[in-house]
Amino acid sequence: MATLYHAPNSRSSVVVSLIDELGADVEIVEVSVPRHDGSGGPDPNNPHPEKKVPFLVDGGETVRERGAIMVYLTDKYPEAGLGPLAGEPGRGAYLSWLFYYQGVMEPVIICRMAGVSHPVIEASLRDEATMTANLVETLGRQPYLLGERFSAADLLCSSPFLWLPDLLPENEAVRDWVARCGARPSLKRTLERDGIAG
Repeated sequence: MATLYHAPNSRSSVVVSLIDELGADVEIVEVSVPRHDGSGGPDPNNPHPEKKVPFLVDGGETVRERGAIMVYLTDKYPEAGLGPLAGEPGRGAYLSWLFYYQGVMEPVIICRMAGVSHPVIEASLRDEATMTANLVETLGRQPYLLGERFSAADLLCSSPFLWLPDLLPENEAVRDWVARCGARPSLKRTLERDGIAG
């Protein structure tokens, strides 16, 4: 059985929701991590090289970074239909959104939260307005990032707006998408598991 190392109320929570959506046979082990408020700390029971979460161990395989874990799990549990497999229509868009989140969305959001702005950052990652425009362009014509099909990419890309509603753009299509994603029963169960609701 695979094991996910998870810290409640953290970036790994969205992977817990994915495991729920997939009906995956994955043990979830809670560990502590350093928090922004100074609480928590590195957990010696966490096998992640940097003591971060999420971290997936599956036999001899280890996977870190949310996008990579999501591809790994949706490929392993294809019957749930939460990620197109190699050769299936939508695979390119699926991978692109997962990697766009990791490589652009999250860094842009972190820069905003930290109050950091620099021409080098904007030349490489662009800016929040460009990120929002990309979401608007896609979600203005379809309900989910892959069209009519909800996927793990929606779980991941909507997650910062669910955690930090102040980041939510003033765009009806994006707000409706975030609301649809946030209404998923798996997310509600994760909040209850993490002790945030219920």
